[in-house]
Amino acid sequence: MSLRLYDTNARQVRDFVPLVPGCVSIYLCGATVQAAPHIGHIRSNLNFDVLRRWLTHRGLDVTFVRNVTDIDDKVIKKEHELGVPWWQIAYANERAFNEGYEALGCLPPTVEPRATGHVPEMIDMMQALIAKGHAYAADGNVYFDVKSYPGYLELSNQQLENLRQPEGEGETGKRDPRDFAMWKAAKPGEPSWTTPWGRGRPGWHLECSAMVHKYLGSAFDIHGGGLDLIFPHHENEIAQSKAFGDDFANFWMHNAWVTMSGEKMSKSLGNSVLISEMVQRWRPIVLRYYLAAPHYRSMIEYSEEAIAEADASFTRIEGFIQRVVELCGPVEPAAEVPPAFAEAMDDDLGVPQALAVLHTAVRQGNSALTADDKESAAARLAEVRAMLGVLGLDPLDPMWSGGDGGEDLHGVVDSLVRLVLEQREAARARKDYASADAIRDQLGQSGLAIEDTPSGPRWTLDKQ
Repeated sequence: MSLRLYDTNARQVRDFVPLVPGCVSIYLCGATVQAAPHIGHIRSNLNFDVLRRWLTHRGLDVTFVRNVTDIDDKVIKKEHELGVPWWQIAYANERAFNEGYEALGCLPPTVEPRATGHVPEMIDMMQALIAKGHAYAADGNVYFDVKSYPGYLELSNQQLENLRQPEGEGETGKRDPRDFAMWKAAKPGEPSWTTPWGRGRPGWHLECSAMVHKYLGSAFDIHGGGLDLIFPHHENEIAQSKAFGDDFANFWMHNAWVTMSGEKMSKSLGNSVLISEMVQRWRPIVLRYYLAAPHYRSMIEYSEEAIAEADASFTRIEGFIQRVVELCGPVEPAAEVPPAFAEAMDDDLGVPQALAVLHTAVRQGNSALTADDKESAAARLAEVRAMLGVLGLDPLDPMWSGGDGGEDLHGVVDSLVRLVLEQREAARARKDYASADAIRDQLGQSGLAIEDTPSGPRWTLDKQ
């Protein structure tokens, strides 16, 4: 089966064929860094991280560009509210976003350009659009003339006569209220850059068109982002870039939101759950499982109960892995994933169906363990590790296990715990159950869970 992806522009799932054989270029609209990230922000990057990993697994060379919007109306508003320089706010929150991405196991982008680092490219693009009659300067602002581009609003499927264009303070001199700002005239006390039309700063949409052109050229494979970006941001990007002369994106992919009480989670609504708080309450690998498990185009209704269910589900996977490793020793991931898993992933990144295949393999592996069939158990673990690796969820990967140092520490702890467990077994042998129970309770208070099995007691870190 060939890889098929849902294209927002075509409004259907269609075959994905890279523009350059063997290579895939992806541009993802990244963070606007006026505040720290919540789990809805992280979901977008995580979904595209899974896509990137799957493309890489299929043998494709992926170039992944994720921008940072470090200057816009929201960042400047925060400067006024907090009395802190805009660049300090932007940089602190950019670091918070990257810490969130890293905590949940997202691979770093190939390049992560900032808007403020690409003003010359924006000026060049505006000059070209003005020369072609698609843009005009007024009162120090530069606007895009939406009626000059016939394909405007095809992505969002709106009618121009019904359009209400969002606009900010100071956007004066428009020929048509539906025209959008590419560049905004400087206001007293605000950051600004010198241009042929006076000092000013970037509009939100222009930065992405300029950075895409610089890093991915006139045509690239996939443009990604959240559903909320379809209009106005992505619609305006298309108009700018195609009027400039670029073919722009071949596929448009949009992930759904994380909602709370049916509303999109957002900083402006005050209903966000910060990722920095979440990783204190839940293991990051469990949060990744929680956010990656639903289909990327499905809404996630946030609840602590749902995360607890994800924790229990993933803990069952970890339990199987640990039991096989204890019985058979280290097992490397298989070179290929099971065909049913690959078929699910090739069908518009069908992670829910792929996880069903993974859980079936875990159940089969547990049955093999019960039957003392070491060979079959090890074979299932190799498959499970291959599937988890594609999803960025393999707990034995150094990203999660801590590498050699973590394994050495596990060995030391294992030796110490086994000495204590021998004392517990000796107490049970002499029928001193009170002492045996006391040892078990003390281990539990130390964060270790003890399970009595037919082959003897085994310990795990208590996930609660």
